[in-house]
Amino acid sequence: MQLKMAKEKANGINDLQRERELATFSSEDFAVWWAGSRAALEERRALERHFFEDAEFEDAVHPSFMSYKEGYEHALAKGTKFLVKLRQWQTTRSAQRDKDMKVETKDSMDLKLLYDLRMLMSGSLGTALFQQSFPLRLHFSMFLSTLLNQGTPEQQERWLKRAWQLDGIIGTYAQTELGHGSYIRGLETRADYDPECQQFVLNTPTLTAYKWWPGGLGHTANMVVVLAQLYIRGTHHGLQPFLVRIRDEQTHEPMPGIDVGDIGAKLGANGVNNGFLGFRNVRIPRDQMLMKNAQVLADGTFVKASQPLLLYGTMVFVRVMIVRDVMFGLLQAATIATRYSAVRRQSPIEPHLAEPQILDHVTQQAKVLPQVARGVCYRLAADVLWTHYQRVMDQLARKETEAAGARELPELHALSCCLKSVCTLDAAEGVDILRKSCGGHGYLSSANFDSIQGLVNAAVTYEGEYTVLLLQTARFLVRQYADGLRRKVLPASVEYLRNVSPLNWGPNLHENVARALEISSTEQVREAWQLQQDQRKIGGTTEEQATNRAGRRLAAAASLHGHAYLARNSLKAQQMGMGGVKPELGKLLQQLIELFVLDTFLRQLGAVLKWNSINKHQLQQVETRYEQLLEQLRPNAIAIVDGFDFHDRVLGSTLGCHDGRVYERLMEHARGNPLNQQSVNPSYQTHLRPLMLGKL
Repeated sequence: MQLKMAKEKANGINDLQRERELATFSSEDFAVWWAGSRAALEERRALERHFFEDAEFEDAVHPSFMSYKEGYEHALAKGTKFLVKLRQWQTTRSAQRDKDMKVETKDSMDLKLLYDLRMLMSGSLGTALFQQSFPLRLHFSMFLSTLLNQGTPEQQERWLKRAWQLDGIIGTYAQTELGHGSYIRGLETRADYDPECQQFVLNTPTLTAYKWWPGGLGHTANMVVVLAQLYIRGTHHGLQPFLVRIRDEQTHEPMPGIDVGDIGAKLGANGVNNGFLGFRNVRIPRDQMLMKNAQVLADGTFVKASQPLLLYGTMVFVRVMIVRDVMFGLLQAATIATRYSAVRRQSPIEPHLAEPQILDHVTQQAKVLPQVARGVCYRLAADVLWTHYQRVMDQLARKETEAAGARELPELHALSCCLKSVCTLDAAEGVDILRKSCGGHGYLSSANFDSIQGLVNAAVTYEGEYTVLLLQTARFLVRQYADGLRRKVLPASVEYLRNVSPLNWGPNLHENVARALEISSTEQVREAWQLQQDQRKIGGTTEEQATNRAGRRLAAAASLHGHAYLARNSLKAQQMGMGGVKPELGKLLQQLIELFVLDTFLRQLGAVLKWNSINKHQLQQVETRYEQLLEQLRPNAIAIVDGFDFHDRVLGSTLGCHDGRVYERLMEHARGNPLNQQSVNPSYQTHLRPLMLGKL
């Protein structure tokens, strides 16, 4: 009996089973809501089984035991098999019905299709198969979306279908350079138009002009969309996108004038094959400048784009997706930490009682449960942002609604910048909190926090460094604040900037804290705007210098705006009833939303107290309710993370598996370590023994 109890304690099966039995709602109901419908959930599960039941997609050696070169080659080999098998799946499904719900196979392409495919690759299936990501992701996100958004119908006919079918084309998107990242106007790569030959001549005139970071560029892509400064007869016409073949379609050798390679190992995402790229007098035909917006005519006449911001449409598209990417990583980490916290027993609360699950400690609940709530509310924001993006792009595509789309474009750009910055930074912090909540075991590669954190941390700086994006958001906020003073109509996301009423603390606690966040954002914007005005009154101070001096406060204003928006958006979703779910699930979702809103308030408390009159009693109300929510959510913690429906392969963690066999898996992984396959390592004879004998 004692042996049986010890075994049950070691593998945690009973603990997790008990947690599931005592839950007040159905995890399956949560999973259906999370997926969007029963059909969507079953479709995803079927697709995962299609791959997970195939032994060819199992890793004989854990990625953490591979070298950098081995990791790339392994990811590429598995990635090509993945795409072949995915296409087979598409063909089978399309034969069963007219329209596939996930990755519909069709000759024509739209942003929704690319979004779904990109989410599949960075979501559960892609994460399960590629812990360190894989080299073809940018082909299906930035490369194809740029051809779709920036190419003319003729260019799309020539290139897009081939690229979609991987017919001799594997692409990436090259914008960032060795010397310039988020400040894209500083990019140095040149494209000089030669009207006599009707060709563009591409050059990287300096070392810092080399393209640096594009995924898949190192040894995978053979074509690339390059952003370069356009010059015609010495006149500069800004950044424009160019389609360039960089490797021979048959041999894959670099083309003449191309200098290309991999930039080396990173903190994470080491399967991406990030590369460098230089040009030396590389000539391309005139029709390989993507000309859906700006154009260069045969004689060298430049036709300016009607909406110059559309050049950056690819970045907006990717930033919209990144919010969902980091939500996914955060919830992976939260699932691992929550399950581990229900299995791990340590530190008696009462000295005379047995060691409790560490999730029973309020301090552990405060580390884990707010991150679960944050992930749910990020999902709500990501869905709204994607809908906003689709609406604006659809408006811009039609002449009769183009003006309306143009009016909404600055708000979309600012909101995508703001949420990309705020969500990535907070998610990175959240993953680190969750890793630490698992103690020493969380530091093991087999726990998989390293892969998750590597991908989430990378998102903080790629496709726009977070501070730069906050400052871009702040410029929008300052303009809107000034428009509000002139009594102009403001976009929906910043309507609150016109509300100058002070905080009136009422009985609705989460409304109080959401309003306090909005007031803090408004006042921070006002202060930054006022500082800019004051600085410009100083003799010799330019507008740019004034903006730089106000930089800290502008960034703070944008950050507060992001947090205020996330809180308000979550409450709006709560008020809309969460899609008609069952009452017990609806109650749970309301608790998660309320916890997120209160947690956001407490994390921004310094700024909130700076701009609001809130007394000790009111703060105690918030903290008391916060702790009540932790207590109320505690019995449902395992059922909640089960509702995200992560397969064990998706989590890739010894600590977070569904069956709770934490300690067995830790030992199994250690015994599989290549270093342990010999009882005595050869280095004993070559180094250690001579050292001990004094013969070195």
